[in-house]
Amino acid sequence: QSQVVESGGGLVQPGGSLRLSCQFSGDSFSWYAITWFRQAPGKGREEVSCISANGTNAKYIEAVKDRFTVSRDNAKNMGYLQMRELKPEDTAVYRCAVRSMFVPTMCSMTWSEMNFWGQGTVVIVSS
Repeated sequence: QSQVVESGGGLVQPGGSLRLSCQFSGDSFSWYAITWFRQAPGKGREEVSCISANGTNAKYIEAVKDRFTVSRDNAKNMGYLQMRELKPEDTAVYRCAVRSMFVPTMCSMTWSEMNFWGQGTVVIVSS
């Protein structure tokens, strides 16, 4: 059974940076696109960013575009979300999810399409 485990969350001041990591345990990681979701206190789940299986394409929601960068290292079965210029509204539980893709250059931002996901890592942006 494949597993996904996130790490790297914490408390950071506004304007600060954090890098989240997503460790995939299983076979054929290079067939999976990675998607990051978040859920703020009292709010619903929100897609944040995704990266294709081969790492060539990425998507971002408008709220994090130009501040967040998604990446992956297929040799290490790892995904990353570099977050800069963090704002209090970025406070949330961040979860990594993966979906196997027939087309290695595509990724999905739809939760219901994910195959595996982690429990999440908490990010708190506060002074």
